[in-house]
Parts: sequence; structure tokens; C-alpha cells
Amino acid sequence: MKNKKTIITIVIIALLAIVLFSGIKGTYNTIISYDEQVNLAWSQVVTDYQRRMDLIPNLVNTVKGYADFEQETLMGVIEARSNASKVELNVDNLDQQSLQKIEQTQQALGSALSRLLVTVEQYPDLKANTNFRDLQAQLEGTENRIANARRKFNEATQTYNAYIRQFPKNIYASIFGFEKKPYYEAVEGAEVAPEVQF
Repeated sequence: MKNKKTIITIVIIALLAIVLFSGIKGTYNTIISYDEQVNLAWSQVVTDYQRRMDLIPNLVNTVKGYADFEQETLMGVIEARSNASKVELNVDNLDQQSLQKIEQTQQALGSALSRLLVTVEQYPDLKANTNFRDLQAQLEGTENRIANARRKFNEATQTYNAYIRQFPKNIYASIFGFEKKPYYEAVEGAEVAPEVQF
């Protein structure tokens, strides 16, 4: 009889250990999956930023061909692009402060591009240039892609953050070192369109 109780106790302990291990393993694997979704979404943001960065030299060179075009506007775009290219976009170093710095440089680049495109309105020959129109269309499409990629990044981040904050998953997340990830938020004043004066 004593032997039978010992066997039952061992079986119960083994079953509990298996259930606990399965729960931890499942939670860990789900956290990894959500973490990878955040990484993938961020890589798309970076890809779209790079696409914009690649379009800018062609746009600037096309505009430069018009000798009387405002050099100050062109220099503003070139400088903003240079500043944006210096900011590290590594997903492993993302925190609220680095995201704000990224957004500030990208906002400055977007504002410089907006000023450039508004200034172009004074140059009918440039507006009629096929290369310029194609580049402008690509740039507008890229801006839409960037906005969409940021939204998807925030959605993936929300899913990840919500999951690791639920009980008892928050305990496992803490044990394995998973922390809340920051959201991509516009910098203060981004909702106001840049003012361009001629």
C-alpha cells in the first residue's frame, strides 16, 4: 500500500511538472513570436526610411538642374537627409528616447522635403519635367508606406506589450528578461504643417 501511494505521488508530481513546463514553454515561444513580429515591423519602417533616403539624391539632382532654384531649400533637404542618416535605427536599441530622436530627424527631413515640393510650385518647367514628376510620385508613395509601416509597428508592439503584461505571463516575461517595448509616437508639434513663405 505504501508503495502504491509513493507511485501515485511521483506520477502526480511528474504530471504537474509536465504541465508547468508546457505552460512556460508555450508562453516563452509566444513571447518570442510576438517579439519577432515587432522586429519585422520595425525592419519595414527602416526599409521605407531607406527608400526615402535613396530617392532624395535623385530628387535633389533633378531640381539642381534649374539654376535659379533656391539653394537654401536644397541645402535644407541635403542637411536633413545627412542628419537622418546618422541616427541608428537598430531594433535592439529601441527605447522611447531613441524613437523620439529618430522621429525628430525624420520629421525634419519630411519638413525639408515638404518645403522643397512647395517651392517647386514656382517653377512650371520643373513641375512639367517627367523625371521630377516620377520622383515626386515615388516620394509620395514612400511617405504613405512609412505611415503604414509605423502603424503596423505600433500594432505589433501593442500585441507584444499586452501579452507580456498579462498574469502569469508577466512573471515568465520578467524571468526571461522581456521588457515592454516603446511605441512610435509623433514628436510634439508634428500635427502642424510646416509653414512655407516665399
